[in-house]
Formats: sequence, structure tokens, C-alpha cells
Amino acid sequence: MASKVIPWYKKKRVSQVQSDYAYHHTKHVVKQQQTESRKSSSKSAIQVQAQATAAMAEPAYTVPVFRQRSSEETEEYQRVTTNVGKGLAVIQEELHRMRMATKAQVESLELQREVRGMMSKRGDMLDEIPKMPDFLVALRPHTVWEKTPVKLFCTVQGNPRPIVKWYKGGAPVDPLSAPGKYKIENKYGVHSLIISRCVVSDTAEYSAVATNPHGTATSKAAVTVKRASGAGESCHLGLVPHLTVIHPSKLEVSLLDRFSVSFGVEGGSISLVCTMVVVPDLPNLPPLAQWYRDDKLLKPSNLVEMAVGGSAARLMLPHLAKDDEGLYTLRIFTKDGTAEHSAYLFVSDAPPSAAGAPGAPMSVKAYDINADYVLVAWKPPNTVNEAPLTGYFVDRCEAGSDSWVQSNDAPVKVCKYPVHGLSTGRSYHFRVRAVNSAGISRPSRKSDKVTALDAAESERLQVIKIEGKYDIVIRDDDLEGYVTIPGEPTDVHASEVFKSYVVLSWKPPSPRGRAPLWYVIEKCIAGTGAWQRINASVKLHSPRYPVFDLQDGQKYQFRVYSVNMHGSSEASASSEPVQKVDQDGVPSAPGQVVATRNSKSSVFVQWDPPKQVKNLMGYYIDGRVVGSKEWFPCNHKPFKHNRFVVHGLIPGETYVFRAQAANVFGLSEESQESSPIAVEPALATPSSPFGITMLSCDGASMTVAWKSPKHCGGSKVNAYYIDKRNADTLTWKEVNLVAVTERLCTVDSLTEGIFYEFKVQAGNLAGVGVPSAPSAPMKCEAWTMEEPGPAYDLSFSEVRGHSLVILWKAPVYTGASAVSGYLVDMAKKGSSEFVTLTQEAVSHRYLQVSHLEEGQTYVFRVRAVNANGVGKSSQVSEPVCARALPGAQEIVANVDGDTGDIFLSLEACEICETSKFVWSKNYKPIGDCPRVEVTTKGRTSRMTFTHPDKDDLGKYSVVVTDTDGVSASHTLSEDALNTMLELSQAIRHPIVPLKHGLNYEILEKGHVRFWLQAVKLSPSVSYRFIVNDKEVTSGEGHKISHDVATGIIQMTVDHFTRANEGTYTVQIHDGKAKAQSSLVLVGDVFKAALKEAEFQRKEHIRKQGPHFSEYLYFTVTEDCTVMLACKVANVKKETTFHWYKEEEEIVPETPPNVLSGACALPIALFSRKDQGVFKATLGDDRGKDTSLFDISGQVFDDIINALAQNAGASASELVMQCTPEGIRLQCYMNYYTEEMKTVWKHKETKIASSEKMRIGGTAEMAWMQICDPSDKEKGHYTIEISDGVQTHTRTFDLSGQAYTDAYEEYLRLKAAAFAEKNRGRVVGGLPDVVTIMEQKSLSLTCTVWGEPTPEVTWFKNEQEVCSTEHTKVTFDGGKFSSLIINQVTPEDSGKYSINVRNKYGGEFVEITVSVYKHGEQIPEAKLGQPKSATPAVTPVPPRSPALPSKTPTPSKSQTPAPPGKTPTPASTPAPSMRSQASTPASTPVPKSPTPTPKSPTPTPKSPTPNPRGVKSPTPPRFMKSPTPPRK
Repeated sequence: MASKVIPWYKKKRVSQVQSDYAYHHTKHVVKQQQTESRKSSSKSAIQVQAQATAAMAEPAYTVPVFRQRSSEETEEYQRVTTNVGKGLAVIQEELHRMRMATKAQVESLELQREVRGMMSKRGDMLDEIPKMPDFLVALRPHTVWEKTPVKLFCTVQGNPRPIVKWYKGGAPVDPLSAPGKYKIENKYGVHSLIISRCVVSDTAEYSAVATNPHGTATSKAAVTVKRASGAGESCHLGLVPHLTVIHPSKLEVSLLDRFSVSFGVEGGSISLVCTMVVVPDLPNLPPLAQWYRDDKLLKPSNLVEMAVGGSAARLMLPHLAKDDEGLYTLRIFTKDGTAEHSAYLFVSDAPPSAAGAPGAPMSVKAYDINADYVLVAWKPPNTVNEAPLTGYFVDRCEAGSDSWVQSNDAPVKVCKYPVHGLSTGRSYHFRVRAVNSAGISRPSRKSDKVTALDAAESERLQVIKIEGKYDIVIRDDDLEGYVTIPGEPTDVHASEVFKSYVVLSWKPPSPRGRAPLWYVIEKCIAGTGAWQRINASVKLHSPRYPVFDLQDGQKYQFRVYSVNMHGSSEASASSEPVQKVDQDGVPSAPGQVVATRNSKSSVFVQWDPPKQVKNLMGYYIDGRVVGSKEWFPCNHKPFKHNRFVVHGLIPGETYVFRAQAANVFGLSEESQESSPIAVEPALATPSSPFGITMLSCDGASMTVAWKSPKHCGGSKVNAYYIDKRNADTLTWKEVNLVAVTERLCTVDSLTEGIFYEFKVQAGNLAGVGVPSAPSAPMKCEAWTMEEPGPAYDLSFSEVRGHSLVILWKAPVYTGASAVSGYLVDMAKKGSSEFVTLTQEAVSHRYLQVSHLEEGQTYVFRVRAVNANGVGKSSQVSEPVCARALPGAQEIVANVDGDTGDIFLSLEACEICETSKFVWSKNYKPIGDCPRVEVTTKGRTSRMTFTHPDKDDLGKYSVVVTDTDGVSASHTLSEDALNTMLELSQAIRHPIVPLKHGLNYEILEKGHVRFWLQAVKLSPSVSYRFIVNDKEVTSGEGHKISHDVATGIIQMTVDHFTRANEGTYTVQIHDGKAKAQSSLVLVGDVFKAALKEAEFQRKEHIRKQGPHFSEYLYFTVTEDCTVMLACKVANVKKETTFHWYKEEEEIVPETPPNVLSGACALPIALFSRKDQGVFKATLGDDRGKDTSLFDISGQVFDDIINALAQNAGASASELVMQCTPEGIRLQCYMNYYTEEMKTVWKHKETKIASSEKMRIGGTAEMAWMQICDPSDKEKGHYTIEISDGVQTHTRTFDLSGQAYTDAYEEYLRLKAAAFAEKNRGRVVGGLPDVVTIMEQKSLSLTCTVWGEPTPEVTWFKNEQEVCSTEHTKVTFDGGKFSSLIINQVTPEDSGKYSINVRNKYGGEFVEITVSVYKHGEQIPEAKLGQPKSATPAVTPVPPRSPALPSKTPTPSKSQTPAPPGKTPTPASTPAPSMRSQASTPASTPVPKSPTPTPKSPTPTPKSPTPNPRGVKSPTPPRFMKSPTPPRK
């Protein structure tokens, strides 16, 4: 797109024809150009000579070295000059007239352009000549005001290109030293230094130093910064001229990158950006830019944001709606007029709220605004594939609120609706929603804010001006006088008549009065006179009112009353009869639609207007791809003109178009479809070729080449014409009269040593295009160098985000030897630093370049190599951007599903009418090759291999001509080819695909089923089974069948025996497809099948009687009881069931009930002792069945794991219990046995059972005892219970206060146990009752123990017994104490007791002695209620506070065995004593003279292995009383 510049003096005289003004376009004002004719004439020759004379007359022209002539040449030149000089006066007069006609400024610009062109030619020619730097434009001094910018610039030339550095007062200028202060630029060969916001200290001499290898050049200039008066420094206004204010329209603005046709979606956002070059570029003075939509000036708002600055003009639309669709124009005021650019923005519908719902309406506006009435209008949406619209809903909300209220109950069918019932003085927004049978659309963009005010109020005001400066406002009320009852309204009529409503309008009354006024409306059927009030419940303040409830087909009349607080007026005159009908309908369909080519992605569509216009809003255009049934909208907002450019089409695709007209009543019928049209650029002449380069020269001829035009003009370029001229002349001569089709030409008949210039024109069906720019002067001099000439015609293919392929042609001049390879160099655009991509020269003429930066632009050059060295570089290629084309596809390798052909195909993302698919192998065009066949259909090209084999392996590429580089490649590897060959073979020689091959299955009763399954079978399928080379048919012992639905073919063998061993085969024929599947059933495989068949037969027989439907298995209940269970079937009442373990019958407490179908044997407290083989038997008169279950090995481990899972889940937290031996940690659970995998850990270290750490447990808990704890045992303790799947963990932290309290409790219990162990006590020897005959001697002897040795005291009837002759008390060795009574008498009967005590405590034991006379019956021993011996405990230190343990365990006292032997008694005790002595000593029942003190804490359940409690410390009671030996 180009920019438009309109000079001020031409603005009123320039007329333009805009054929595509509504779309992407740029307006031009250009100078009329004359087409150069290829035929020469004398008049043109004279003009050329005149131009040459004028050019030579320039004083600045210097004759270059290569144009210096010999004497003969000088003579010939003077002769020609003389002839030319004869017409010089005439030519000068003609030139003067032309200059006056076209103004001096235009001619000056033209001459400057010519000079720049000639300078560029000279520059190209002198590129290879080394030259030291030289300033073409030197620095100039500047005087500026403080806080203003200054720009120093210069132009320097040299070869190689010089490097320019800037200095201030001899010191280098460093932009980084003061960020934002200095800016150094180098654009288009102009070097500049910009100083922003100058200060006085910036006054200095600045210099630019240009350096290259051949020398240095310097340019200097002074910058003076002045400070204004009153700014603290003296002012020199007399020395500096005043700087005038620059208006934005005085800037020179050139548009660069322009925004293109854009596409948005409702609810999204978009930015339109146009970059520009502004001279001078002042930061605080941006250009004056204006934005237009459809020729309407846009203003900044919350929906439109504008910005100008940073060399760009930007328009942002943050909240897109279809209202924003249209033609956007940027207009910038410049020094020479205005620069403009326009492009169209399309905004499509957002996804609908419901499938099939219509798009949102648009352009909602409010008209006829009154105090309580507003007329809302909008534009209808386009309906393409949706159901027809049934109406619209109009919503309103008060300004500042988000609460929307629906105004109409039923959808209104026209695009207008009168909204009444508004509140006077309030502001409102309106929106509209469309309705169809599928649902309701999204709401439209809300309207601008409107305020409900009486429009007639302003008409009642009169303004009178006094002396031109005072305004006096007079109301009509002041002129009416005092009026109470208002006058009647006038001119009652229907202003809007539609099918759904009628809007009544009238003129307010006059006089009106000052009191607030409202209206009352009455209606009647025309001619009846039966008036009925309409607005009975609404006070109407506006002279407008919509009436809805009118009957169809009836005519009505209306009248209006004016009412105020004083009363009502007379009725107005009746209106004319009004009938509710449509005044107009939808317009007729548009006329003929014609589509023509416009560009490669757009089509120009125009149509005839409808015959019945009926207030058109615009048109909708729809498109459809030929062959598709789906239409798509081309625009989303009614377009007012009858021509439209449809953008965003697929290049090369074929479309048809139709149009619809829209008005307030909706959309018209669709027009007829246009003729199909392919999306192609409009036909035009091609652009000029470029890049003319010399490839070879032999002294008499030159071979030149060039690059094809960038734009072919919509038709294939089929001709090139070359012109030449001597560089010293301006006359061009034709080289070829016959068109050249290749971009290579050898120009003959040249003179050696002369410089020549060439230009080329391209031609197509539209004609010959403009010529190229003249080439650089080329000297006709024979090439004799040994190195090769330059490669040429560099092109690119397969451009992607990170790679591309560069191709070139071999040099025409090969040098002294053949070309052996090529070197490829690459550089980023704008950089002169080329990098060689290959370390060694490549032998082929293409190279795939990878590892590129996506979006970066690169240039390339190629150098040919032979045995003598590296030749000249080719011309630098055109810049190429590493970015894939939108929609670019890759080559697909596949096999045709019908024919089995192997092919490569590409679907082009872009194509035009002249495009061709050029296939290559290893980047060599294939052409007419018998090995492949190329076909093209639409945008897809397919290359089919006729006889694919290994010779076809390689890299294939395809290029689509006349596109923006559509190309792709594919490497055909051997593996891929073999895979496709197999698939091709399968397609050409089809087989019946099998989902499952032949297999066998053992059925019930021992039957064997052979089967296979095909993916698909037809009803006409045929097959046969072959067993051991013999066909088997369905009959006795064999059943053969198939199922088409499932694809299964099967054969069932009823009786499978050893004779069935062998090979089984199925052969299938289904149409042309065949399949065969075999199964070898011999050896071990057959034996396994036979064994399984026999087992199934036996199982069938077994199940005829009572049997186990499920054999024995185990379960674990919640209380950790192991249950051996089984299920039985086919049982009856007489069926018996028995349990056995190791062949010994088990009789459970609950007999098994076989009729329930299940039997179970509980095993409580399961442990290792329960290992063994369990058996269950089931039988009756029909048979017997047995089930075995071996609980050992893995089964035993599984049961233990199941118990551990239950126990672990129920495990309590670890609790602590102190004992005299140490500290015990306990974990309670449902069940515990030592077979469980239980691990105790201390600080993550596993604990092994030892004397220090004892590990054990009971059926209810697991415990770990820390004996004699110390500080080393502090820490974290853990118990882990593993069930084979997961580990249940419980922890306890034995540290800190917990350990301190536990340790104190342990010491207390240990001291108590020590005292209990060492207190005095009777170890044994005393009975409870003694019966003796008088005159006998009684010896009560016992063994006592204590540490230290206890004191012993005997008592009779609670009186101490002293030693006498009758009663003797002895205590021998601190162990044996005796009470001997000589010759007992009845008086000796009584209750005797012994008290044994030391410092730790003692014990009190009682004995009852009965003496009877000789001859009397021995009295029966009466023990009574025995009392336990009560130990007297020495007090111990008070114990520490109660520990946090839950179950303190009492310690078990250990009583040492008394030393020595018990003395043998002298007399035989009574028989009662013998019988009592047989009582076990482990359970004595001692007596005590004192009550037993209660424990301060309740005694918990003992956790010790002995559940019966602690062994009593009392010595055995029922023993023979030891008596001293007789003397």
C-alpha cells in the first residue's frame, strides 16, 4: 500500500476514481508518465540528446577515469557534439517551457531523483575499488536553546565502508555514560548524533571521525547552547534569532509499514498501527493524525484509544463489537498536504450462547427522545446458516447501573421499538437481543447514554439579545398569562405504523399553563364513536405513545386530552383512521452478482441494487466454496454500497457469492449466486526484473543473468527483452527482437574495453512490463582468471521457522578447471559479516541451512570452487525471513487404499491460476520420468511411483510456482518404502484380516472348541476345517458354524481323545480375499489340552453329586479368628460333612449346616501350632467330594499377614508401664502372636531381644521391656507391624519429663521390690492346725529367712512365749526357729503364732494347736477362714507423682529358696496334716493378724505372661511341721 500526498495547490483540482475505496487501498496523486516506445524516432532521439546535453552541462560532473578517450575517440566525440549543439537553443527553450508548466519544485525533485540514481550506479561500479573515507556531507554548526534537542549528521563514503566515531572536545562520546542523553544512529548511510535536552555545558566542538583500512577523515562542527533571559545567565538574544513555533502540519511525514486488512472477533481487541518517518523528529511535537471509520471522524473514548508517538500512529479497539467493522482511514497532515492510508476491519460474531442462536444486532441508537418515551432502532444481524429471526428483545438500564430490564414481553419483528414508561430526567442505555427458534443471541453493544427530557420544553423558550451582549430568556408561559385549564392537543396522527404496534404523535396544547401537564388517550373503532381510554394507569408526559393492543384488520381513531391539576381540556380532533399493517416490507433481492479477480486472497464482488429499495440499511454478502453446502458471511455489518471486496479467502480456491439487502423489516431473499471464480490476482503486466549480473565475458560478448519479477501480474512470465547501451551514451539499443524465455542471455557484437549497461523487461499475457533499473556499468573484457565465475540465480525453498534450503545454478565461466564444489556464506540482514556455513565445499547445488532464528532475516551468497581456488562471489541473495508460510503443509507419503499405489502428495496452502507443481529428486527436476506419474487436482499434487524399488530412495521436493514460496520436501527411506510396499501388497492382494488366529478352548463336559475371529465377514463367506490333511465336516462328534456379526468361525469336538492329536487348519474365502490359519496341537501342548479336557469331564461327573462349588479357603474375622470356609452345592438333608486335621476328625462346637451352602471352621488364637493339612469331606448316597487345605509355607504366611493387617489396624498407641525391672512399652491390639512380623526400633535402629531389651507379648498386646534404664535409652521408640503390604507404625517419645517421671517410678518400684525380697518371712515348715495327744511333745519348727537375719518371736493367744522347761524357744543359725512343748497338756491348746521381722519388714504366721486325752476320739480339724500372712513393710520414701502410663503392672516377687534342708520332724503328724500337706505349695493361703493396706492406685489387668496374677509371697502353708529329731 502506498501513501497519498496532496499538495495544497492541487487539492481542489484533483479528481480521482476509487474502484476499491472501501477496502485495503492507498490514494495516490502521481505525475502522468509516458510509456517508452520500443520503436525509435527522430523526435525521441532529439529529446534524448537534449537531456544528455543538459546532463553534461552540470558543473559538478567529473569525467571518471574509465571514460577518458584517446585522440581518435575525442575527434569522433567532438563531431557528435557539434551536431548535437545545433539544436541546443530549441531544446533549452522547450525545457524552459516544461519547467514553468510543471513548477520548479517538481522538476527539482525529478532531477534529484535522477542524480541519486546515477550516484547509486557509480557507487555500485566503484564497490570493488578501495577508497579512503571521504565526507560527502560534512557536519554543520548549530546554535540552539537550552532544553531543546540538536541533531548532528553527516554522510561519508569509502571502501570498505568506514566506521564513524563521535567525539566531544576530543573525548569520545559514550551513550552509556549518560543514558538517554546521546543517541547515535546510522540509517541509510547517514550517520547522526542526537543530543536530547541540551544544557549549556553541551556547548563544545563535536567531530565525526571516519576510519577504514585505507585512511581516516574528520569532520568538525561547533554546537552553541543558549539560555533564555531570566534563567540565571546572561542572554544574547541579539546574537541568536528567535526560534519560531513549528506547527504539526509543517512536518514532513512518510508512511512506512501500514496496517493491512484485519480480522477480529466480538469481545476481543485489536490494534491498527502505521509506522512513519517524521522530519524533523521532535519528541514534544508529534504529527497531527486523525482516524476515521467509514469517513466519520473518531474521537477517543473507552471504546477507542489513540496514540501518536515513537514514529508510529496507533488505534486500539479494546472491546470489539460488530459496530466497529468498517473502513478505517489514517490521515496525517504533512508539509505537502496529507498522507492517508485505509484498510478494512472485519469483526465476526462471537460464539453463540446456544447452538444455532443468531448473531447479535448492532448500531443500537435512540431517537425521538421525550420525557418518558424513546424510539430505539438498530441494524439486523446476518443469518447465513442459522434459523430465520423471529424478533428482538429490547433491554434498558439506568446509567451507572448494571441491572438490565426487558422492555417488551413479546419479540418485536422490526428493527425499531418505542420504549415508554421512562422516568423524566434519568439517563438510560439500551441494548437489543435477537431471537430465533434455536435461542437468544448475545446482547448488542449498549447504546450511548440518553436522558429522558421533554423535547418541546426548549421550544417554549425565547431568547432576546440586548445590545448584542445580554440574553433575556422568556418562557411561553410568561406570555400566555395565567392559564389554569390547558388547551387541547392538535395534529393527532400515527407517526409509526407497524404490524406489532402503532406510535401516536401530537402537538402539545397552546396555551399550556404553568402546572405540570399530562395526557389521556382514547381510542375507538373507526365509525362507532365508542371511545375507550388507553392509558388509564399511566400518566403520559410526552406527546408520543405506542399502542400495542390493536386487533388485526380493524381501523381505529384516536383523540387526546390535556390534563393538569386544574382539570382536563377538551378532546382533540380525532385522528385519521389507522390500521395496524406494515407500511413497507423487506426489500426485494439484489440483482445479478458478478465476482472478478482482485488479489491472491480477495475477490471484487458487485451486484445490481434491488428493484424495490425501501429504505435500505445496506447489504450482506455471503460466500461458499464450490462443492461445499456451507455458506459463510463475508461481512458482519450492513455495507451501504453495491460493490465489495471479500478478503481472507484461500488462494487458488474457487468460490461463489450471493447478496442480501437489509432494512428495518429484516433481510431480503438471497440473490442468485455468482459464477464460480478462482481466487487469483488481477491480470496485469509483470513488475520489472532486477539483479542483473554478468556471468562471463570473452571480449566480444557478455553473458548476463537476472532475477524474475517479484510480481508476475497474474499470468506466467513468458518473455524477456534486453536492451543495452554504451555507458558513455544515453541511447538504448535492443539486444533481442525475439523474446527470451530463460533468465540468461549472451549479448554479442560488443567492443572489448567498453563499459556497457543493460536493462530487462518482462512480458506476460497482459503485455510487456516496465523495464528494470539500468545495471551497473560492465566492462567488456575477456575473463582469463583460473578460478570459476560467480554462481547465479540464488533461490530458496522449504522456508520454515528454523531452516531453509538454498539453491543456485552453476557458474557459466568455469575457469581453468571444472567446478568441484561450492561454499555458501550467510549473514543477517543489514550486517556485512558473512559466515561460511560449510567447512568443505559441497558438490551439489543446494544446501539445507538449519539452526536459524525464527523471524530473523538473512542474506546468502555462493562461491564456486575448482582446483585453482575459490571464485567470485555470487550476487547477495534477496533477504529471506525464517518463518513458515501460514498454513504451510508437508509432503505426505502414503499408499492408495483402492489401487495400492505408493505416492507422495502435497496440498498447497496457496495457489493461483498459473501455478505449477515442480517435483524434484535430490533437487533435480524429475520431468517426464517413466518411474513416476504426476497428477494435479485443485491445490493437491500427487506423484505416484509406477514400479517402486530401492532406486526410488532419496529426497523428493516440490515447489509451487507463482506463489510466495510454497514448497516442501520428504526423504523416502528404505524402511518407509518397505513398510509401504507391504501395505501395497496387502491392498493389491487382499486377505481376510484376522482379529484372532486359530485357537482352542476347553469347554464344560470336556468338549474342545477350535475357533478364529475375522475383523469382518460377508454373508457369502465360505470356509473349511482340515485336520491332519483331511477335511472335517459338521456331523457326528463335530459341530461347525460361523457368525457374520462377530466374524467367528468355530468347530466343536465332543469327545477329545489321543486320536485328535495333529494339525488343524481353517481356509477362508470371502470374495477376492483369502485367509488361512493353522494350529499345531502335538506333543506337550496336546497333552496339556487332553489333560484339561479329561479334567473337565471329571469335573462334570463330580458335579452330578454333592460337591464343593468353592474349595477350602481362609478368612480372618474382626476379632482375629481364622475361619476355614468352603461352599457346597447339590446337597440335600442327608448329606454329611466332616472336618479333619492330619486325618484326625475335628468336631466343632456348632455342627456344619450343608443346606446353607457354606461351612466354616473357626480357629481361635491362631499360631504356629495350627499348621497342618485340613480336610473337609462331603458325601451322601450320590457320591463323595473332598477338599484339602494345607496351612504351611506361603499359606501360613498369608494367614499371619491377614492377622497382622487386622492387628495393625486395631493397634493402640504405645503406652508406658514401669516395673521393678525397668520401663515397659506396651501396644494393645485385637490379637498378637510372635509369628507376626513385628519390629521394635529405638531412634530408627532395630532392637534385638537381649538381657537389656526384652521383647515379648501376650494374646492381647506386644511389649518391650527396658531393663535397668539409663540415659542412653532415652529417645523415640517405634513398633512396626507389617502385613506384607503395608506397615502399621506406633511411636512413643521416651525423653524429657516423660523419661524423668518414668525413671523415678522405676526407682520407687525397684526399692519396694528389694524390700519385699529381703524382709523377714517364714519360708516353710509350719502347718495351720496341729492335733496332738497329751503327754506328747510338740515341736513347731520352721525355716525363716531375711537379710539381715530377722528377729523371731513366738506368741500364744497373742501373748509372747518365753523359754521355760515346759516350753522351749530356739533359733539356730538364724535360719531355724522352734517352739518345743514337752508333755503337752490340754492347757497347751490354743492359737500360737510366730512373728519374723527385720528392718525391711516381717511376717506373722498363726498355728492352732488342739490337745486331746488318751482314748478320746481325735477331734476333726477345723480350719475356718484362713487368713493370709501379713507382711509388715518398712516404710520407703514417698513415690513420685503418678506416671502417664495407663496400666501399671505389679511386680512379681521372687522368693529365694531357703538354704539347707528342712529338719525332719520327730513325730508323725496327724492324717489331717498329711492330707493338707498335699495342697500345692505354689498357692498358699496365709493368714495375717493385721488387715492388708489398700493400694493407692487400682491394680490393672496384669500384662505379664501369667494371667493369674503375682505369686503370693507367703511361704507354703500345708506342709509337714518340722520336728527336731529324737534324741
